[in-house]
Amino acid sequence: MRLPPILPETLSPQLREVHDGIASLVTEKQSRIAILNDQGALIGPFPAMLHFPQFGIPALLLHRALSAEARLPKTVREVAILAVGAAFGARYEVYAHEITAAAVGLSPSQIATLAAGGRPDGLSDQEAIAFDVSRALVSGQTLHASTYARVTSLLGREGVGELAFLVGGYSLIAIILNCFDVPAPED
Repeated sequence: MRLPPILPETLSPQLREVHDGIASLVTEKQSRIAILNDQGALIGPFPAMLHFPQFGIPALLLHRALSAEARLPKTVREVAILAVGAAFGARYEVYAHEITAAAVGLSPSQIATLAAGGRPDGLSDQEAIAFDVSRALVSGQTLHASTYARVTSLLGREGVGELAFLVGGYSLIAIILNCFDVPAPED
C-alpha cells in the first residue's frame, strides 16, 4: 500500500465529516465489508480520496449518484462491477463486491468465476449482457451495433446509460486501487 490510511483525528473538520459519512454509510449498508483499520481510519479506495480531496470528493459524489439513482437489478450491477474489478485485477474492489454479490443473490460459483475474470453459467439475460458490455468497455472497445442493440433491448436506454457510468465509475476506483497498490483486507 503506497498511501497510508489517515487517522480520523488528524483530518481537517471538513475531511473528518467526509470520513465519518463514508464510515457510517458503508458500515450501515455493508457491515461485512472491512472499510476501517484497527485505528479507525478508512481503507480501500478511501485514503486516496482523502489524500487528494480535490479529486476524491468528486469521485465520491459520482459513486453516491450511482448508488442513489440505481435502477438496474442489484445482481446486474454486481456482475458488472465484478467484471470490471477482475479485468483490472483490483483486489479490494473484487473483495468488497464478492461480499455484495453474495448478499444480492449471486451463487458462490458465479461469484468465483466473475472474480477470476470469467463469464459464469446460469446468468440471466440481463446479467450476461452486463458482463459482456462491461468487459468490452474495460477492454477499450466500442460496443458493436449488435451488442448495443441487445443491451438496449434488455436494459432500456436508461439502463444502458446507468451501466456505462457504472463501468466508468468502478474503472476509476479500480485504477485508484491499483495505482496505490491497495490490497484486500486480511481474513
